[in-house]
Amino acid sequence: MSSAFLQTDNGHPASFDTDDATQPQSQTSPTRRSLVRCISPAVLNLERVFEQNRQRLQKKDGVPAPAAKVSDQASVPQTKGKPRLLLMGQRRSGKSSISSVVFHKLPPSETLFLESTARIQKDSLNSFMEFQVWDFPGQIDIFDNPNFTFDIDAIFGEIGALIWVIDAQDDYLESVARLNSTILNLQRGYPHINIEVFIHKVDGLSDDYKLDIQRDVTIRIQDELSDQGIENAPVNFHLTSIYDHSIFEAFSKVIQKLIPRLGQLEAMLTNLCRTCRFEKAYLFDVNTKIYIATDNTPEDMASYEICSDYVDVIIDFTEVYGSPEWKRSDEWRARLEGPPWLQTLENQVACEFAESGMVLADAQRPIMLREVDRFLALVAIMKEGSYDKMPQINMNVDVVVKGLIEFFEITKTKTGIAAVGGGTPGAVAVEGGGDGRL
Repeated sequence: MSSAFLQTDNGHPASFDTDDATQPQSQTSPTRRSLVRCISPAVLNLERVFEQNRQRLQKKDGVPAPAAKVSDQASVPQTKGKPRLLLMGQRRSGKSSISSVVFHKLPPSETLFLESTARIQKDSLNSFMEFQVWDFPGQIDIFDNPNFTFDIDAIFGEIGALIWVIDAQDDYLESVARLNSTILNLQRGYPHINIEVFIHKVDGLSDDYKLDIQRDVTIRIQDELSDQGIENAPVNFHLTSIYDHSIFEAFSKVIQKLIPRLGQLEAMLTNLCRTCRFEKAYLFDVNTKIYIATDNTPEDMASYEICSDYVDVIIDFTEVYGSPEWKRSDEWRARLEGPPWLQTLENQVACEFAESGMVLADAQRPIMLREVDRFLALVAIMKEGSYDKMPQINMNVDVVVKGLIEFFEITKTKTGIAAVGGGTPGAVAVEGGGDGRL
């Protein structure tokens, strides 16, 4: 069955099946079946972009552009001020799988059933920071597409980072060539955009082969940029896989570059580790298991994996015991949160925040988790014997948590960082108790 496209009276495209159009119509049929149907939203969006470009050219030529319809204005998403992450790359490189695993908690084994992306997927995430993730189809080349003209400023004007995904288990020469072309086009108008290259699907490769592929991709990109006279381009490389924690580690480094005054967060965690003798401390986004800050000690993948798995355990408990069925009554809550000197010791267990601790049997290293707000949690690996100083540790952690809350309260209005404990209804957050806490 073949299809064709028409331009309707209202200016929007429509499609019809040519095979159906050639069939004779029944004489006894009272009405003729309509052959016109709306096409996909992706083509409608492209048509809207084309119309915007046409109106922009008319303004330059002095021709007044017609007023936009109310329905057209309402269809344009209000995304101004939100950082944007663009996922781009060749088809079947793993872009949709990455987005589903990191931001939608899809098990990696179920990504095998995901269909290939046919249109631009836009996800608005309201976590500790309000940002968007755009998943581009691999067959769309924004800068070299003779059929459509894209509004480059609308795509890259408020971008936080461009993430280019390369399939390490496939021939990546064409993907590297497209990436070089994209970087060269961006350097003309947007030279400060961070380019993050995810060398993906490395879980089945040996360590030496991973490094060889990363070295080859790096050399090919840097040589091409050097030949074009571009030095020190903001291009970073990451070895990733959805079957381990490497994809979360890579996204953590990408998100950290979008946080203003990240050094202050790292300084607070570094001072906390030095004062309390912590081995490592992370500030986690509990929704995605991305850590947005850590102390200045050398990175340890094993420590991150332990803390990330511990966050998973706490979230699982939250989804069970934080549901409305387990919510305490107001009378019970008032009795727990009343003056402690009027209660017995076993009733003095209420707390404004969530915290937990666990001791690993093999290494005797306690792990402490402390809620900062509904989106963030402070997770630290303590040293052996730290329980002897828990009162002092709790006091220091309280001071750091208050400092973190003040930090995000100050920066939220300027950068789109969500209010502490706030968030819009329907936001991507852990569904806990009535107050939305861990």
